[in-house]
Amino acid sequence: MKRILIANRGEIAVRIARACREAGLESVAVYSDADVHAVHVRVADRAVRIGPAPAAESYLSPSALIAAAKATGADAIHPGYGFLSERPELPRACESAGIVFVGPPADVMERMGSKIGARALMQSAGVPIVPGEVPRDQSDQGVLTAARALGYPVLVKASAGGGGKGMRTVASEAEASEAIAAARREATAAFGDGTLYVERLIARPRHVEIQVFADTQGNVVHLFDRECSVQRRHQKVIEESPSPAVSATLRRHMGEAAVAAARAAGYRNAGTIEFLVEGQGDAASFYFLEMNTRLQVEHPVTEEVTGIDLVRAQLSVAAGEPLPWSQEVLSQRGHAIECRIYAEDPTHGFLPQAGPILLYREPSGPGVRVDSGVAEGDEIGVNYDPLLAKLISSGETREAARARAVGALRSYPILGIRTNVSFLIRLLELPAFRDGHLHTGLIDEHWPALSRDAADPDVPAEAVVAAASAVNAGAGRDHSSRSSTAEADPWSTLGRWGR
Repeated sequence: MKRILIANRGEIAVRIARACREAGLESVAVYSDADVHAVHVRVADRAVRIGPAPAAESYLSPSALIAAAKATGADAIHPGYGFLSERPELPRACESAGIVFVGPPADVMERMGSKIGARALMQSAGVPIVPGEVPRDQSDQGVLTAARALGYPVLVKASAGGGGKGMRTVASEAEASEAIAAARREATAAFGDGTLYVERLIARPRHVEIQVFADTQGNVVHLFDRECSVQRRHQKVIEESPSPAVSATLRRHMGEAAVAAARAAGYRNAGTIEFLVEGQGDAASFYFLEMNTRLQVEHPVTEEVTGIDLVRAQLSVAAGEPLPWSQEVLSQRGHAIECRIYAEDPTHGFLPQAGPILLYREPSGPGVRVDSGVAEGDEIGVNYDPLLAKLISSGETREAARARAVGALRSYPILGIRTNVSFLIRLLELPAFRDGHLHTGLIDEHWPALSRDAADPDVPAEAVVAAASAVNAGAGRDHSSRSSTAEADPWSTLGRWGR
C-alpha cells in the first residue's frame, strides 16, 4: 500500500492522515461541499470532492468513494468510524475494485451486524450472553409471548443497527404491546428491518468493552478493557481505561471471551467486543452485548494505557503484515479518560448547535491529548454529527487522570457556539464519578446536579481579547444557520468570560 483514501471527515480523518504520514504513506481526503475548508482536507496530502453536503450523496456513497480512490490512485480505503465503516457494501465494493479495505471482510460485518445472529454465534463459542429469547413468531403477539415467558422487566431490541434505536424497556405486561409496536416502527424506519428480540433487563449495568485485534495469519489478541458506562440516550460521553470496577481476574476472563468471540467471527483488523457487566470485582457477571466491526471513537484511551498506535497497526495488518505484538507482551499502565466535546446545548436537551467558531484554543501539557477536526473560524453546520474534538487525559492513577481532565477542560475556550464543556466538568466532579460508581443510567440519576447553572470555566485574559476581536470581525456575518436555541448575539455564548 502506498496511498490511503480516508472515507470519513472530522477528527478521525485527521487522526488517520497523521498515522499515514508517520507510516510513510500518502493520504487522500474526501470532502463534500460543506467541508471544502475543513481541517481534514488541509491535513491530508491530497483531497477530492465526492458530492454535495447531504451525507447520502457524499460520505455514504460507496460508488463516490470508489470513484475518488480510482481517480487519485489510492490502493486502500480506511473507513474511520460512523458513515460506511460497518456497512458491508463498502468492503465488497473495494474487493470488486481491487482496493484494500482497512477493516474486516464484508461477510464478517454481515455476520456480526445482526444482533440475533451474533448472539447465536457467541453462544456457540461459549461467550456469555444476556438471558433472552429470539421468537420465531415475529408478530407483535409472538414478541409479547416471548417477553411474558422471560419475565418482566425486559428489553425489546432491534436485531439490526444500534445507538438505542428500536429498543424499549418494558416493565410490565400493561405497557408491552405499545412498546413492541413502537420498537418495530423505529427499527423499520432506521434500519429497514423490524426484526425484534427480548432480553432480561439488567438493572444499573456497566458498559465495558474489550479492544481486539486480528491479523490474516490467525493471530488474535485483546488490548484490555474500556469503561463506557457514562452515556446519554445510549450515546457514550466519557470513556476510560481501565475500568474502575474490573478486577485483574475479571479482566482476564473478559479478554479471553473477547478473543474467542473474534475467532468465532473470523475477524480481521481492529474491532471491539462490548459487554454488559453486572456487579463488581471477581464476583461480577458479564454478558456479550454486540461487536463493533471498526475502530472506536474511544480508541485513544487504549492507546494511552498500552503505548500502542492502533491506527498504525490497522494499516500494517491491512497490508498483510502479522500483528506486531503477542498477548504476553501487552500490558496496561496508568489510567486514561476521554471526554467527547460536542457542539450541543445540554440545558436544552443536548440540542446540536450550528454557527461559526469565533475562538478555539486547545489545552496542552503533560498527559493532555486533543484529537480534533475543527479550527478557529470554521463554520459548524447541521449536516453531520456535532462532535468537535476528543480530550484525552492520562495519569498514573485514575484520580490523576480525572483531575488533569478537569484542568484541561477549564482551559478549553470554544466561543461562538454552545458546547458541552461545562457539563463535562460537572460530570467529572460528580462524587459518584470520582468514586467510580458508574452505570449506564448515571447521567439520568444525577441530572438535577448536572443540569444546574454553573460558572463557565476560567479562560486567560488574552483569550477574552481575542474573542472580542473575533466577534467584532464577524459582526456583519450571516449566522442564520445557527440552531434556533442559540441567540443571534455571539456574546451570548461567552458567559462569565464576557463580563
